[in-house]
Amino acid sequence: QVTLVESGGGLVQPGGSLRLSCSASGIFFGLYLMGWYRQAPGKQRELVAAILSAGNTNYADSVKGRFTISRDNTKNQVYLQMNSLKPEDTAVYYCRASLNEDYWGQGTQVTVSS
Repeated sequence: QVTLVESGGGLVQPGGSLRLSCSASGIFFGLYLMGWYRQAPGKQRELVAAILSAGNTNYADSVKGRFTISRDNTKNQVYLQMNSLKPEDTAVYYCRASLNEDYWGQGTQVTVSS
C-alpha cells in the first residue's frame, strides 16, 4: 500500500517561513519524481516545485527564489522550505509521487495571514 503523508503546515505571518515534509512508503522512492502542488480555494491545483531522483529541480515562477525543494532518498522524504511567505501562498499543499502511476498525499494547510 502506497502512502504519502505531508506535515509542517500551519499559520504564519507574511514574511515568515515554513518547512513542509512528505514521508512516502510503499514505493521505491528513489525512482520517483516528487512534487509539491497547492490548491487555493476556488482555484485549480498547481505545481509549486518538483525534484527528480538525481536532484534536478523545477519551480513555479511565483515561488522562484523563495521556496526550495529537496529530498532525502535514504529517508523516503521530500521537503519544501518556504521563505518570505505571502498571503497568496495560502493553500492546501499536496505531495505527489510520479513514475508509471501517480500518488498523492492528503494535503496540509498553509495559511499566511497577519
